[in-house]
Amino acid sequence: MIPSAFEYHRPADIKSAVNVLQTEGDEARVLAGGHSLIPMMKLRMAAVTHLVDLQDIEELRELSVVGNQVIIGSMVTQHRLINDAELRASVPLLHEAALQIADPQVRYCGTVGGNVANGDPANDMPGVMQCLNATFTLAGPDGTRDVKARDFYEAAYVTACEENEILVSISFAAPSGGYAYEKQKRKIGDYATAACAAMISCQGEGCTAASIAMTNLSDTPIWSEAACAALIGTTCNDDDIARAVAAALADIDPTEDNRGPVAFKMHVAGVAIKSAIARAVSRAKGE
Repeated sequence: MIPSAFEYHRPADIKSAVNVLQTEGDEARVLAGGHSLIPMMKLRMAAVTHLVDLQDIEELRELSVVGNQVIIGSMVTQHRLINDAELRASVPLLHEAALQIADPQVRYCGTVGGNVANGDPANDMPGVMQCLNATFTLAGPDGTRDVKARDFYEAAYVTACEENEILVSISFAAPSGGYAYEKQKRKIGDYATAACAAMISCQGEGCTAASIAMTNLSDTPIWSEAACAALIGTTCNDDDIARAVAAALADIDPTEDNRGPVAFKMHVAGVAIKSAIARAVSRAKGE
């Protein structure tokens, strides 16, 4: 199908983009990579009369790793995430997760900010950013403000980003320890039936820190504090991991859809969570 008529804006800076959003209100939408918005416009599922394309805003393409602080501009592509050697060395979890998003053609254009800000519970990066305890910086008419990734998602496609705000960057401290992103899907390039990001730190045989987040198992990504607590202070043996998996499963609320009934999704989630934790533990212990 063909989208309904709209006015196209291509601002050169963040302030100009925000001005359009403020002026046009809920009739304006931001365009990043376009993989979510353009199909919705073609199907007339999104009524957009003012399209604000962010491609010309160079500031949004910045990526830096300084010390242990990582800052990723919202228009950085998944392809660049995969191929930036410094970022891969500092945050291998991002590299592992980005490689499992869609296919190379999509990753060349698809942006981190678009994946994060859309609020689609099936997107991979929201859960990963919750696992990394990232902070999202939003720009609006009154300047910028920061929102934690773990507080950003309110419901499916509903986030803390206001209509006149733009996600400009994502920041977090580069983690240490073991990591894993486990994604169970129907075929290559598909959204996850269930996915889990895990970060584990160990000192000797004991777990000193853990972070577990899940994708497409509720109407928002879920960071499971209970699953983390079940691992910290343990040796992360099979029984410890089983308790963490049970705690994580208690935090999710999948719904039946074309990827399967609830019981099947709970089973697949258990497999993905167990695998992610086990691989992260193995890496944390240098096995």
